[in-house]
Amino acid sequence: MDGISDLSFFSLLVRQGSLAAAAQELGITPPAVSKRLAAIEARLRVRLLNRTTRRMSLTPEGETYLAEGERLVLELEALERKISGGSVVPQGLLRVSATLGFGRRHVTPQLSRFAVEYPEVEVQLHLTDRPVNLVEQGFDLAFRFGEQPDARLTARKLADNRRFLCAAPSYIAARGMPASPRDLHNHSCIVLRESDEIFGQWHFRSGAKQETVKVRGQLSTNDGEAALAWALDGHGIVLRSEWDVAPYLRSGRLRPVLTDWVTPPADIYMLFPTKSHLQAKTRAMVDFMLEAFADKRRTERSARSDSELLW
Repeated sequence: MDGISDLSFFSLLVRQGSLAAAAQELGITPPAVSKRLAAIEARLRVRLLNRTTRRMSLTPEGETYLAEGERLVLELEALERKISGGSVVPQGLLRVSATLGFGRRHVTPQLSRFAVEYPEVEVQLHLTDRPVNLVEQGFDLAFRFGEQPDARLTARKLADNRRFLCAAPSYIAARGMPASPRDLHNHSCIVLRESDEIFGQWHFRSGAKQETVKVRGQLSTNDGEAALAWALDGHGIVLRSEWDVAPYLRSGRLRPVLTDWVTPPADIYMLFPTKSHLQAKTRAMVDFMLEAFADKRRTERSARSDSELLW
């Protein structure tokens, strides 16, 4: 095995966290993975991993091999790109993370198009509403709401995404339209249980005025689609992202509430590990997605009203 291939193998092994997981990813047996690791360690004359039946951890030499090795792979790719005039073909495994709802509805269709345009890239999509650590879990790219203050990550804005307070016409007919955020105390609100610290706290701004309201209602959930379904059934007022409710606002199945007030936006970003040279496969994905969602960024739209729905 050549050195670059060994580096790629070792990086994948560390990312997967176990010989069995690496074997499954590579389509080989765990003994074959163990044998190749032993051959690399024999060639280098050092132990790279401390391994037991339950876990494995990097030795100091393994940490150096992993860190410096990934840098060398990136530099080699940059060199090949420079020599070939930037014509390096995007290829290899690309691990992508996205949230459940947005991932299913908007990321998945674009990845279908991406697969046709870049047949040499193997895309592995992981959908979860739990936070992922891109660096530690080995993801190449993630779609997330709001910028994340992590110096190890680069954030590129994919799309503007306002949040709307809305309710079904049947609910408004029965309970009336609130005139101010404080009126929400007298309304049934459908709340997402995303964090115990901020559960049921909605923040509003109108000009220089700011208000935070603690809301409650009969129904709450940790799933956005469930909350939206309850709102459509007339159970209360919900706070949801524009990408999720825009079709229902257009059709009239939901009506906006407290239109003179705005809530904090949840703009959508692509996050990827900060490196001196992006791999061709990651760069291809970033550029592809930025183009695919270009009409969802107001800064790139002309002669359109800020009040117009983007999604």
